[in-house]
Amino acid sequence: MPDSASKTSLTFNDVKDAQKRIAATIARTPTISNVALSRLTEAEIIIKLENLQAIGSFKERGAANRMALLTPEERRRGVITVSAGNHAQGVGRQASLLGVEATIVMPRFTPATKVAATQSWGARVVLAGENFDEAVKTAEKIRQEEGQTLIHPFNDPAVIAGQGTCALEMIEDAPDLDAIVVPIGGGGLMAGFVTVLKELSPKTKLYGVQVEGYSPLGAYPEPLRSVPGGSTIAEGIAVVQPGHHCLDVIGRNLDGVFVVNELQVESAITTLAEKARQVGEGAGATPLAAILANHDLFRGKKVGFPISGGNINARILAHVILRSLLREGRILRLIFQIPDRPGLLAAISEKIGSYGGNIIEVSHHRLFAAPSVQTAELVVMIEARDTEHALEIERELSRHYHVERD
Repeated sequence: MPDSASKTSLTFNDVKDAQKRIAATIARTPTISNVALSRLTEAEIIIKLENLQAIGSFKERGAANRMALLTPEERRRGVITVSAGNHAQGVGRQASLLGVEATIVMPRFTPATKVAATQSWGARVVLAGENFDEAVKTAEKIRQEEGQTLIHPFNDPAVIAGQGTCALEMIEDAPDLDAIVVPIGGGGLMAGFVTVLKELSPKTKLYGVQVEGYSPLGAYPEPLRSVPGGSTIAEGIAVVQPGHHCLDVIGRNLDGVFVVNELQVESAITTLAEKARQVGEGAGATPLAAILANHDLFRGKKVGFPISGGNINARILAHVILRSLLREGRILRLIFQIPDRPGLLAAISEKIGSYGGNIIEVSHHRLFAAPSVQTAELVVMIEARDTEHALEIERELSRHYHVERD
């Protein structure tokens, strides 16, 4: 995707203009306090619910602003972009509203659910390349052959201005925040927040957050560092290098950049669902992960963050929650070596129930796992109220049976 090397020009008025431009198609999402998260973090937590946008993400803000600026000739030729998720849907929806043809190039590994969601807006989807960079090459080839206008996912001043409307609404609704934490992938959302806070709330501290495998700003304000990449639950910010337009705006205007790991993000997704009753995708949960990991820094402060997106596969969400519960000890997986005789499974189930445990899953093995033909291995997954209750159940069962925790 070709970029200009000139210094980026972006003003607060650009964001204000974008707010007017996109108002007809983009929701003004709620900015709310959350008591459960506030009690957990010992801070006053304010969340901006971008997961409630039509496509479930803030990304459509930038797409809407950039596409509203298309000339009649550009509309006639259509638009093209590269995205594996939220930006693709944003461009697809805006193109359908404008009556513009849209081509979305997505890497071949893109989940079928995201491909289908993008196609549902009438966009032409081209699957090409093993990763984002390879998909970019295909998009550029198509653009040169067919003449579409590129709608960049983040590295475009008009896209940044659109993303900045999220910050503008948040500050208008919660003007007295001590700090805001924002995820950084390509950098468009953070550049928008920088632009707005410099004008409206310069005393509010602004922190970025990235995930371990994709943390080129992890040594901020030191220069960009190379990153290993790889699989991540926070695929929405899995960007090797932010856009230069975004970096121009961000400059040295941040108060720090946190780096969180995969398990911290998984726990934050679970906490959002359980405590805040909000579905957040990996990238959308990273600010909470950073706040939880830096408890002392934020204790007693009024802290805001956007849930930037809620597009997480239902199966992945279920797995994440179960993995978090296992790590916290609220789900036990116990292995029993028991005599192979009738009625023992029922007796064990009754005991677990008497201790207040809820059996989620049972598997009974006679042929392969058992050490003797006269014994069986019983694997039971049990839900407990909390960690202490789980330990109590395990302790009581161990008094009667040979039990090991898996």
